[in-house]
This record gives sequence, C-alpha cells and structure tokens, in this order.
Amino acid sequence: MVPEERPDGQAAGEESTQLQAAGSSRKGCDQLAQMQRDPLQSRRARIHQQINKELRMRTGAENLYRATSNAQVRETVALELSYVNSSLQLLKEELEGLDGNADAEQPESSSDGIAVPMIPLGLKETKQLDWATPLKELISEHFGEDSASYEAEVRELEDLRQATRTPSRSEAGLELLTAYYHQLCFLEARFATPARNLGPLFHWYDSLTGVPAQQRALAFEKGSVLFNIGALHTQMGARQDRSSPQGTSRAVEAFRRAAGVFSLLRENFSHAPSPDMSPGSLLVLEQLMTAQAQECVFEGLSLQPPAAPHTCLAQLHLAQEAAQVAAEYRLVHQTMVQPPVRDYVPFSWTTLVLVKAEYFRALAHYQAALALCDGPPAAEVELPALEQVFLGPPAPSEPRAPALPQEWEERRKLGKAHLKRAILGQEEALRLHAVCRALRRVDLLQVVLAQALQRSLAKYSELDLEDDFFEATEAPDIRPKTQQRPEGRAPSVSQVKVADIFHRLGPLSVFSVKNRWRLAGPIHVARGEEGFGFTLRGDSPVLIAAVVPGGRAAAAGLKEGGYIVSVNGQPCRWWKHAEVVAQLKSVGDEGVSLQVATLLPSAEPGPGDHRPALGGLLRSQKECGWETPVPTRASPRPLLGWGRKAGRRKPGRRLSAAP
Repeated sequence: MVPEERPDGQAAGEESTQLQAAGSSRKGCDQLAQMQRDPLQSRRARIHQQINKELRMRTGAENLYRATSNAQVRETVALELSYVNSSLQLLKEELEGLDGNADAEQPESSSDGIAVPMIPLGLKETKQLDWATPLKELISEHFGEDSASYEAEVRELEDLRQATRTPSRSEAGLELLTAYYHQLCFLEARFATPARNLGPLFHWYDSLTGVPAQQRALAFEKGSVLFNIGALHTQMGARQDRSSPQGTSRAVEAFRRAAGVFSLLRENFSHAPSPDMSPGSLLVLEQLMTAQAQECVFEGLSLQPPAAPHTCLAQLHLAQEAAQVAAEYRLVHQTMVQPPVRDYVPFSWTTLVLVKAEYFRALAHYQAALALCDGPPAAEVELPALEQVFLGPPAPSEPRAPALPQEWEERRKLGKAHLKRAILGQEEALRLHAVCRALRRVDLLQVVLAQALQRSLAKYSELDLEDDFFEATEAPDIRPKTQQRPEGRAPSVSQVKVADIFHRLGPLSVFSVKNRWRLAGPIHVARGEEGFGFTLRGDSPVLIAAVVPGGRAAAAGLKEGGYIVSVNGQPCRWWKHAEVVAQLKSVGDEGVSLQVATLLPSAEPGPGDHRPALGGLLRSQKECGWETPVPTRASPRPLLGWGRKAGRRKPGRRLSAAP
C-alpha cells in the first residue's frame, strides 16, 4: 500500500463521512483489547514507580552506612536496608507475575512436545489525542481555509488513531497501524516545519516498564507506531501453530519482520525518550526475534515426513541447527544482562532465554547421539563432512581430532557421551525453569523440558550395558551451523495504499506550511475578442504561465506565476490542465472569477532550520506519491531524532495566507 493523494474531493468527502459514522469500529481494531490492557499497564507503571522509590531509599541508606562510624546508626541503617531489599524483592516478584501473565502467548493449537513457548512483545499504550485544535488553527491561519469545513477530515484522523490503540493481532491490524503511519507522513509533509511542532503532546507508555513518556515531536509518534508494528509481528509469530511446515514458515516470516522493524528504529532514531526505544533495548529485541526465527527454522527442518529415514549426515545437520539456535540465544542472553538493559528487561525473559540456550544445546547432543547410534555407518566419502560437525576442522598447529568411529561399539560409547551432556543440559534447563516464578506457571514449557529429559534418559538406558568399564571421557561440542539464517526484513509498509486525509488542501508540493504564499482574489476577468489574455501550464494545480500586457487579465490585476485554486467558486487545486481550460471556455461574456495562490520567497533559514529527513524513513517521497522541495544542503540533525531540545526552539514565523 502506497499513499495516494485523491483528486476527487467529493468522493473523498463521502468516504470521510462513512468512516466517521463507523467510528472506531474499523477493520483491524479490537476494542476489547483496550479494556484488558489499561489496568495492566497502570499496575506496571505503579510497580515501577515504587521500585524506583525503594531504589532511591536504598542508595541513600547505603551512602549513610558508608559515611557514618557510629555503631548504633550503622545498625539502624542496616535494619532499614534489609526492609528495603525485602520490599524490592516483593515488588520484582509482582512485576514478574504481570509480565508472565501478559507475555505467556500460546500457539493457536500446539502438539505435545513440539514447540517451546515464544516471547512476544507487548504493544506501547497511548492516551487519546486532540488533533482538532492544532490542525484547525493551521488550516485557518496558513492555508486561509474555513477550518469548520474540515471537521470530517479531523474526525477521520482522530478515529484512525483511536482505532490504532487496539489493533487486532492479524494482517488487518498491521494494515491499520501502517495506514496511520502513512497519515503521519502526510501530516509531517503538510503541517510540520523544523522550527515549529504540530502542537499535540504525544503521550506513550513504555512497553517494558509501563513508565509514561511524552513529547511534542511528531517523530516520537511515528517511532511509537513503528514499534507497535514490530510488536504486533512478534505476537502474530508467537501465536502460529508450529506443528506444521506452513505454521513454522509463517512464524519465521513474522519474527524476521519484527527484527527488521527494531533494526530500522535502532539505526534511524536517536535520543529515545523511553527505555524500550533506546538503542540497547532495540538491539536486544532485534537479536531476540532473530533467535526465535532461527528456532522456528529448526522446528521446520525437524518436521520431516515419518516415511523419510534419517541418515547419519541428516541427523548431524539437525544437531548443528540446534547448536545454532543455542548460540543465538546465548548471544541474546549476553546482551540482556548488560547495563542498563538488564534493569528493565523482565527477569522472566532473561531466564527463558537462558533456558532455551541450555535446552537447544542439549538437543544438539541428543541429535548427535541418535545419528551415532541409530544411523547406518557412514560411507568413506561422508566422513570428512561428518567429522566437521564436531568442533569444525582443526587449526594447522593442532593435532587432528580422532576420526568418526565406524565400529558399532565405538559409536555406542560416543553416543552415550553425547547423551550424558544432553541429560546434564536438560536438567539445568529444568532447574532454571523452577527458579523463575513466572516461568513456573507456563505449563507447556515444563512439559517440553520434561519430555526431552525422559527421552534422553530412556535412550541412555537403552545404550547402557552392565559390562561398560570404559567410557568416553567427554563428548565434543557440536559446531553451530544453519542452512537458513533468517535475517531481519524491513517492514512492507509500501504495500498498503492510503489516501491523504487532508488532500482537499491541495498537492503537497505547493500547499504545505513549508511554503509561503499569498491568496489573491476572487479576481474577475472578462473575456475579450482575443480571449482572457493569459496562458496556462501544468496540472494540479494549474500555473498561470504568462499574462498578455494590456489584456483583460492584466487589467484585472492577474499576474503570472500564480496557481489557480478556484474557478467561479469551485476548488480546482487538483484539476488537470484540460479541465481548467474547458471550464474557462464554457463561461460566457460575463467572464470568470479566479482565486490565485502566489508562492512567496522563503525566509532565510536559521542554522537549525533545515528540513529534517523524517518523511524518508521507509520510502522516498516519490514512492509516497507526493513531492516536496529539496533542501539546499544536508541537515546536520540526526535522522528521526526526537531530543527534547528540539521542542525548546524559538517558534518560527507564523505563516498566514494574505487576503
């Protein structure tokens, strides 16, 4: 969907009226979701405020404890510290419970032992927004229009934003968020300037902590909507039934698109006002979604038809895929525990990531054991490829690793060694699961871990013999490798076609607050023997290319270089050249009344008043269907920066249309 500016004002007005009548019950909106999320978000915010208060008290008490040498004071402070730490522990457990309830997303229909639960991301919440006051003021002062005639457009925009607060977890919900994002691009191109904000105070809650953040920068609104597009992809991926190849493919695509959104935000946004949109958090989310996509790749490869026998090489490749998933999750865990991200990432997430790393590393050893013990002996030509599965090829200075055993007895002993490591890893995963209070309530996770451990124990008992006096010392590691690495994909917002709600104001190339113009008219021009005495050029809007000196148009005060915006009271900003000419030819001897907009030279820009590149975040202006003047030099401001300093600039000159 690419945004399109609609030239048909009447049809657009009817559509706007229909959308207004529909209210917030538009496609892709789940009205019941808001009633469920608001109390949860409020509780999260309240708990985080209490945690911050307790942390400040603990810091003060620790400073006093270190500063004083009085034994009685130190004893009192130590007692106070114990109370504060107990309160902090209780608050964190309560927060983990909320995170566990909100994020325990289950697949639509899962088979026993097939999949480990995924981690979806909650949407950012926002308050209602008043678009009417700032937009009507701009329409009246700058565009010289009657703001009351744009009531339907303003209500349509407000209804669209209201609907985006509760998008459904489906493609329709994604289209709804994308449509609003496109409207923000149109608003930015038409109403925003570097020296002047639109005016509304955008109020959003952090998705991880529930702490509110507010700014007047339109980039904050756009970034929050993009964040929710990525979060919605994570929820859709977590809900897929991954017991079928089609379900795993859909889940891989959803997590890839989520990773692409978070990567885009991390690379293009700066000075984030909330923790969830900081570079560190976005990096964690990007890595987490890539790891979950890699997990879905493994699940898809493991869903082979029962009739297809597993060869030794195929089993070892599957072991490498599991080792790759484990490596991805270990990388995510390393990033999660780094400050300051570790302070606001839910503890249940950190624990689940570590559980998955242990689980898939154990699964890699289990698959290797099956390949050694159940698979047929490998052919001579396959041995080099099989040996590289374990730790890869050795360095030139190191001795070569022992060849893969071909005798059944040696294969059995090596398989037992891999099963030992699998059992130890699965027991560690179960222990970590039991440590986290929030994860203990996820029954499916415990079932999957327990089933994996039982399979490994059963296989070990099958291979264990009474006369085993010599065991393999240690099973080698499995080299991580994947046949399909799911890289992040940029959001496909260009596939959604959206019409500019305020298209009646005219083409964006001319009629925006970035341009200054003067409205003249109505100017009455009578027809003479040689016509009206002026020539036209161009489309939408039509330009007065030349005025004949001494003609009727010159006598009426018409000047070249102006754009015709109305003919006999009919708005014609979107008319083609042929339509204006036909209308002029149809008038009689009484003449025609024209209203003309003349562009004025722009004021000399200040050092910080260059146009930002916000409109080009996801696509070029040509792809959006509109064009705006190109700045003469590159902007020194960061792309999509939303620092608070920008909101404290001196207001620019008020651009009003002269009568």
